[in-house]
Amino acid sequence: MKSKVFIQRMFREYYKSEASAIREPTSIEQREFGFIMFGEGMVRHKGFKCRDDLVSFLGEFAPSDAYYSCAYYENPEAEMDEKGWLGADLIFDIDADHISTPCKKTHDSWTCTSCGFRGYGPTPKRCPSCGMEKFEEKIWLCEICLESAKNETMKLIDVLTSDFGFSLDELKVYFSGHRGYHVHIESEIIRGLDAMARKEIVDYIIGLGLDAGFHGFNFYGRGSVIEGPSLEDAGWRGRVARGTYEFLLRASANDLKKIGLRKREIEAILSQKDYILENWGRRNPWASLKGVGGKTWMKIAEYGAKLQACQIDTVVTTDIHRLIRLGGSLHGKTGFKKVEVSHGIEGFDPLKEAVAFHRGTVTVFVYEAPEFRVGEETYGPFKECKVEVPTAVAMLLLCKGAAEVPE
Repeated sequence: MKSKVFIQRMFREYYKSEASAIREPTSIEQREFGFIMFGEGMVRHKGFKCRDDLVSFLGEFAPSDAYYSCAYYENPEAEMDEKGWLGADLIFDIDADHISTPCKKTHDSWTCTSCGFRGYGPTPKRCPSCGMEKFEEKIWLCEICLESAKNETMKLIDVLTSDFGFSLDELKVYFSGHRGYHVHIESEIIRGLDAMARKEIVDYIIGLGLDAGFHGFNFYGRGSVIEGPSLEDAGWRGRVARGTYEFLLRASANDLKKIGLRKREIEAILSQKDYILENWGRRNPWASLKGVGGKTWMKIAEYGAKLQACQIDTVVTTDIHRLIRLGGSLHGKTGFKKVEVSHGIEGFDPLKEAVAFHRGTVTVFVYEAPEFRVGEETYGPFKECKVEVPTAVAMLLLCKGAAEVPE
């Protein structure tokens, strides 16, 4: 209880002293707001006439998490079927939770609330010991997870600008405050799209049902490739080519084996790898090579296409009533803030730029935490110890449930 009181007090101080950080949405009077309150659960169907009212609410009640609707409503405080939907922004959510990274086996854990069985990595649907479906999860954020989410976001930005024609000025990119990124599009062009139209956009972005063989390949004889897509082609043709090139650039014998290639095919590709890659810039790289037939190329191209698909949370984008985290607000699982990426995502460092608490130190008792970085410094690993750390570090540990404020 003491830890929760401390976290809420720090959140309140942030909202009162850093009110300028809050990014209110466009047409605030038409948005629904929702809040997770400390110890009280979710409160939604809230509305605000202006930014000052919103900021005052945050300072007074200091919620654990603050959200607003991607939708615009006539009556945002009414029940859902009486709100009067006017349209919605197009929102994309990229979260490391949905990306398979090997590091999760070292820093994420789960415990069955029924029998106490514990495991590491992604949480299973059912407990392997008792078969129940409820778990207590401990999910950490590490630089590998954050980098994987950033890479997926850069892929998404490329698709939205190159294939859909949105300008960079129409995209607002945010670090969520935890393990991912949000991309907002508020263009009038997409505001009236219904859920099915948004699903079509999602299906294109994730490459749903994509067959690489239909994207610029020509065959002859027994299926040998005589022509294929080039790196400069638009749409998925170019993406298939670029995905294939990037895969072959780094592929080892084990990588090729994993996608189903036989030993002789692997040896043929590796022995001619430099020749194949050099041809991408000069002529058709797909032309028949000794030991590399059409079926082999298709396996490689299909895998290359998968690498180009964006791993987004599809439900978020298709939901025309979705609540999304408020810009500048604090994330209840980290104490970091949702911050706009305003200077290019490649050089963005969330573990520096999303830090909300910059002053003082706090002494906490840490149950267990892996090694992690905040700002320029690395901390941990910690286990069953009392430590004095900067406030931002203490808040991360407390919000994660990995520590408590000593009595």
